[in-house]
Amino acid sequence: MTTLLDSPAGAAVENTRSVGHPVTFAPAALAAFAAAYPDFPAPLTHGLADHPLLTVDAIAALADRLPGAQVEYNPGKLPLSITAEDTPRPTLSIAQTIRTIGDNGSWMVLKNVESDPAYAALLDAALEPLRAVVESRTGPMAHREAFIFLTSPGSVTPFHMDPEHNILLQIAGGKVMTVFPAGDTMLVPAEKSEGFALGAHRNLVWDEVFRDRGTAVPLEPGDAILVPVKAPHFVHNGDRVSISFSITWRSERSVAEGELHSFNRLLRACGLPLVRVSARPERQKLARLGYRLMRRLVA
Repeated sequence: MTTLLDSPAGAAVENTRSVGHPVTFAPAALAAFAAAYPDFPAPLTHGLADHPLLTVDAIAALADRLPGAQVEYNPGKLPLSITAEDTPRPTLSIAQTIRTIGDNGSWMVLKNVESDPAYAALLDAALEPLRAVVESRTGPMAHREAFIFLTSPGSVTPFHMDPEHNILLQIAGGKVMTVFPAGDTMLVPAEKSEGFALGAHRNLVWDEVFRDRGTAVPLEPGDAILVPVKAPHFVHNGDRVSISFSITWRSERSVAEGELHSFNRLLRACGLPLVRVSARPERQKLARLGYRLMRRLVA
């Protein structure tokens, strides 16, 4: 298994470690982002590890302010492959989970924290330096969201994929994310992509033969990783409580990819030939129009 720190982008990461830049991403990290976006994972560094909004106390206060539907928490001792319905239900309250996160064997995520004005400002400040690169390659930065992950030592986040462009910033503790190529149909069969586009759960079926196709990325405070849309990954937390801040966005490309997989689900159900989802799905305007028309017909 390789490590992203062996890549040219990894060299850029090393250059940022000594900068001590007060903004989210120093120039070398921005260069590494530009070299990889949108198709490849890349290690980055950031300057938010000591931010007062990202301490355990601040996160606990935020959890109290958020609606219950925006806080998800699960037992952390999970296998790499598990279905949503087989995931054990937590036995502690949100407050208890946060207070005892060091030894309760849990992981939790605070979703859409940008609904809080202070965290919305933090998200905007982090994304703004990336906007020019994003807009020039994949269109406007849409549906911006932020998530905070709080994880017990030794916890596992199972093998899954996400529908957004994502940068995960490690704030406290350590973890190893193993990330796999997006678009690998051995890992994510076409039928799974089609179901996922229509709202199926993010978790994927793990097979040990997949392991050598992945890249293990160690993350310590000040490290970050760019994760492409639908790049499968899993996470092993280290021996300390972990705090991670995830900043995400959608683009015309990510929306188009979802539309085309949804179109294929409709075509498959009708016994019709499928469309090819290219590396530039936003350019497949005729197929996207066909999906929208067919969706109206079968609604």
